[in-house]
Amino acid sequence: MSDGERALALNVGANTNEPGFRGPVYPDGSFEYLPIPETEPANDVPAYGDLDAELRFETPESVRDTPVHLDPEFEEYPCCEGYTYGDPHGVKARPLLELETGDRLYFYATLTAAGEGHPDWVPPEWGAFLIGEFRLARDPVSGAAYEALATGERAAFDSNAHVKRERMDAAALVLGDDSSALYERAVPLSGSSGTEANELVTECSEDSGKGPWWRRPLRFEDGGAKRLREAVEGHRSGDTPEQFEA
Repeated sequence: MSDGERALALNVGANTNEPGFRGPVYPDGSFEYLPIPETEPANDVPAYGDLDAELRFETPESVRDTPVHLDPEFEEYPCCEGYTYGDPHGVKARPLLELETGDRLYFYATLTAAGEGHPDWVPPEWGAFLIGEFRLARDPVSGAAYEALATGERAAFDSNAHVKRERMDAAALVLGDDSSALYERAVPLSGSSGTEANELVTECSEDSGKGPWWRRPLRFEDGGAKRLREAVEGHRSGDTPEQFEA
């Protein structure tokens, strides 16, 4: 493990491109994580309609039968068995493979404000929010290294969406430990507008917060990673740090 704290935050979940809508964030800060559609042949994959019974959000009729790419998977989410994540694209796989056991991997999504009476830290239309995190149970595994794993080690990733594809295509696979979680309350990364980044991005991460920052991997090192972790812990416990106020 590295000497200092280190974390990475990746954009995941439904958006206006795939499948054409975002998950909602409600006035109490709760939200619904909605995965993107599955685009490759895969085995034992749920559809959006299979998620509806356990979510407050009803997906449009047009996608009810569309298979979902349930990645990341959170143990407490419908149709999930553990905490796994995989990615085939170098822009995410490369920083993933730099992480080590005990590092934190955060997931953020763009969410649409649903209902009325939102707190000031929720932008009026949409924003980017942290929705969950993994604490790595082991070093990430490259696609080549996965093929060389013993059967028992590979089994930990059996429920991952990329492993369920007819051709396992992840360039990096990550396993979260038992402290990993899908949050009950979204943690804002946006400021007063959806496109404006708040201090967790501009001051804690290595990203400038300029341009479409909400699509990029966000790296956090040492003091920035610690400040992010403490802000997330405080927000999840019900506190609202000043940087979240518009």
